[in-house]
Amino acid sequence: MDRLKIGVVGCGAIGQIQYLPLLRDLREHYEIAGISDLSADLMSNLGHDYGIPAERQFTDYHDLIASDVTCVVVCNTTSYHAGPAIAAANAGKHFLIEKPMCTTIAEAEAIAAAAEASGIVAMVGYMKQHDPGYRYAKGLVDRMADIRFVQVTQLHPDNALHLRRFHLYKPTDLNASLRIEMAAEEARLTAEALGLRPGHVPADAAKAFFWVLNSLIHDLGNLSGLFGPPERVVSADFWEAGNCITTTLEYGAGFRAIASWIDVPDLQTYVESIGVYGSRERVVIGFPTGFSIGLPTDVAHHGMGEDDHPYVKHLAWQENPFRLELLKFHECITRGTEPITPVRAAVADIRLAGEIVRAAMNA
Repeated sequence: MDRLKIGVVGCGAIGQIQYLPLLRDLREHYEIAGISDLSADLMSNLGHDYGIPAERQFTDYHDLIASDVTCVVVCNTTSYHAGPAIAAANAGKHFLIEKPMCTTIAEAEAIAAAAEASGIVAMVGYMKQHDPGYRYAKGLVDRMADIRFVQVTQLHPDNALHLRRFHLYKPTDLNASLRIEMAAEEARLTAEALGLRPGHVPADAAKAFFWVLNSLIHDLGNLSGLFGPPERVVSADFWEAGNCITTTLEYGAGFRAIASWIDVPDLQTYVESIGVYGSRERVVIGFPTGFSIGLPTDVAHHGMGEDDHPYVKHLAWQENPFRLELLKFHECITRGTEPITPVRAAVADIRLAGEIVRAAMNA
């Protein structure tokens, strides 16, 4: 078994809940050879927990990439994904970049171009596409001859309701000016993505774009994994100050998908589903939150038997998709197999996120 030296760029919630514990558990596949974060205090605590020495803790991701790591996970702040990914590619280091890959089309194209020029493995962290429930459902959908309609629903509680069950280290040594600088960069990239001048993005549009880019993007990626990118955005709308969004997408085969992201902050129950509906068959996938450990992904398969009697099969899988994603990343590097979620395919998803919010603004 080839044991790869891996670095982690960004040590926030998803790094602490999923990537670092899983990389430690996958010790036959990976050695955590370094971490990078803007907070030295945060890294010191994690270094103690994971046995990462101080000389392997980097406040500048360039230093981590220049070290002897073979590959990196990029899971820092979204507005800063492009820099580490491009730097890794230019250094010949494989990377797994958390969703969303970036904010703007220009960044997405630059990431994909850098990866292609270097020939490294470059995967986007759409972990739900590695979920065995999704893979099973995709097999069913691929065989459906008459898709009429697709419906995507996310009922999203406040993440704090799920994060409170974890012990998370938080940065205590970042000054206010740095936070202001990061917020300004996010606002600049949001304006570029929406085709507006900085400072001229309505607050509700900025909020809607944030949710589409950072949460609904999972399902946009899932739809792309099932059907490829849509032909066009038929319509879009947002309300409740940008905290509720719905869009209708048209696909080349003639069917339409309605995708909705709804903020339900005080109800902890998380709902995320994709339903694919044909004239004689239905496939409905239900996902748990990405912060879950061990909660199942459900698939309901409705069909008609040979005697024209309707049936439904309910199936469930409990494998951690982040773990399966990391195993696939290792396989792609060591065996040369193709990623399920390559960066080039995700460029269309970044473009779509902006198109949806622009359509809503122009409605």
